[in-house]
Amino acid sequence: MLRALALFAVVALIGLFALLNWTAFTTPTTLSLLVTDVQAPLGLIMLGLAVVITLLFTMWAISLQASTLMEARRLNRELQAQRELADKAEASRFVELRSYVGAELQRSVASANRGHEELLSRLTHLEGALRLALEQNANSVAASLGEFEDRLERGELPPPEITSRGDGIPPLRR
Repeated sequence: MLRALALFAVVALIGLFALLNWTAFTTPTTLSLLVTDVQAPLGLIMLGLAVVITLLFTMWAISLQASTLMEARRLNRELQAQRELADKAEASRFVELRSYVGAELQRSVASANRGHEELLSRLTHLEGALRLALEQNANSVAASLGEFEDRLERGELPPPEITSRGDGIPPLRR
C-alpha cells in the first residue's frame, strides 16, 4: 500500500511538472532519427514515453500480483487437501488403535476368564480331595475308636503306643 501511494505521488508530481511547463513541453525541436531529422515537441515525446513505461510497469505489477494470488489460492487448496488427507489418516489410526485396544481387552478378559475357570476347577478338585481325606480320617478315627472300645469291653489293655504318649502326661488308667 505504501509503495502504491509513493508511485502515485511520483506520477502526480510529474503531471504537475508537465502542466506548469506545458509551453516548454510543446515547443517543437529538431530531432534526429539516424536517417532523417524531424521537427517534434521533445517534451511531449518524453512525457508520452514516461506514460507508456508507467502503464507497462503497472500492468506488469498487476499481472505479478494476480499470478501470486492465483499461486497462493492453488497452494491453499493443496494445503487444505493435505490437511484433509492427514485428518483421514489420523482418524484411520485412531480407528486402528481403538480396534487394537478392543482386541487386546477381549484377549485379556478371555485370559482372565480361563484363569478363573482353571482356578475354580482346581479348587473344586482340591475340595473333593480334602473331603475324601477328611472322610478317610473320620473313618480311620471311628475304626480306631471302635477297636479301642472293643478292647475295653473285652478287658484288654491298649497297645503300648497309646499308653505312653511321650508328652509327659501319664497314660489313661482304668
